[in-house]
Amino acid sequence: MSNLKIGWAGLGNMGTAMAANLIKAGYDVRVFNRSKDKEKDLIEAGAQSVKDLTELVHSCDIVFTMLSDDNAVKEVYNETNGLLSGENPGKLLIDMSTVAPETSKYLSALCEKHKMNFIEAPVSGSVKPAQDGTLIILVGGTTESYEKAKSLFDVLGKLSLYLGGAGAGSSAKLAINYLLGINIQALAETVLFAEQNGISKENMLAIINEGACGNGIIRLKTPSVINDSYPVAFALKYIVKDLKLAKEAGLSSPLSAPLLNTFSAAMNESGLGDQDLMAVIKHLEKV
Repeated sequence: MSNLKIGWAGLGNMGTAMAANLIKAGYDVRVFNRSKDKEKDLIEAGAQSVKDLTELVHSCDIVFTMLSDDNAVKEVYNETNGLLSGENPGKLLIDMSTVAPETSKYLSALCEKHKMNFIEAPVSGSVKPAQDGTLIILVGGTTESYEKAKSLFDVLGKLSLYLGGAGAGSSAKLAINYLLGINIQALAETVLFAEQNGISKENMLAIINEGACGNGIIRLKTPSVINDSYPVAFALKYIVKDLKLAKEAGLSSPLSAPLLNTFSAAMNESGLGDQDLMAVIKHLEKV
């Protein structure tokens, strides 16, 4: 097993599952999270806790970040008390958050200024694939840094793709999440239309899943639709964030504006933003 020391900052549902897989694979993992209670499960699994981001980057060869949005990532990478606050030439920083392509380019330039290496590696997949190590990892940066990180990506996902320079991974992530949003809204509208015309959601979902229109995300969301229960795998508020980022990056296709409008309206309904994005069906029932 490699003697690389791996750092991880950002222990939400995704980050915790991914860091746990690195521990299971035998890596020496150090973790930092501002809410220290979120470190507990990983410490019990064998991780070490560090006091701050400066210690994390100083004590590790490679540091992963998995955070909620652009502002959170920039705060963690700051030059005052963040990952870039000391002299750590040659270290590799890997951001797996979903952020704007311009944010990844900014982080890459900032790391280069500090003689550190940076790659972006956002993922396609939610909590269950993160737990199972079956994510698809979308990489932007230098080929040299990708090759250094590839064995780690092989633990975290079933496929990693090198897509080009910084910003390429983020662009691919926004594109796939646009398709995700289209699939989810289309499924919700189809089921509701069928029910309005006397077709049960169980029968409609069977028609979809057994035919050419079925796909992985529809099969995954079928139990939620049938049970009218939407435990969060990917929170609805985050698809709104990602659709806004895609719009800012130039997405202006015919479906993009109504899609963003629908999910934004759903997010503004009490409680829906923190449920799974499939909960958009609850909003569309009222439209």
